Parts: sequence; C-alpha cells; structure tokens
Amino acid sequence: MKGMCPECEGEVTIPEDAQSGEILVCPDCGIELELTSLDPIQLSLAPKEAEDWGE
Repeated sequence: MKGMCPECEGEVTIPEDAQSGEILVCPDCGIELELTSLDPIQLSLAPKEAEDWGE
C-alpha cells in the first residue's frame, strides 16, 4: 500500500499490518506522519508531543 506525504507529496509505503493511528516517517522529507485512515489511505502530520520538563 502507498500513501502520499502531505508535506512534500513524496510516496510513503504503508506496511500491510499497519493500523489507524500508527506513526510513520516519510522517506523523502523525514517528517512524522499519522495514518488517519486505511480506506482510503490518508496521512496527516503527526501531532507534536508536548514536553513536560519533569513537572
């Protein structure tokens, strides 16, 4: 399966056992992507994790 990176429009290979919500990395630009839908395949920019600074 293939998807398209929303950042650089590069082709991203989706593993056969991938599940919705999985984080993938674009091989072209290196950005983290979230697999938001399997049918049809949709990728979006992965949410940034907030740093807690030990609080």
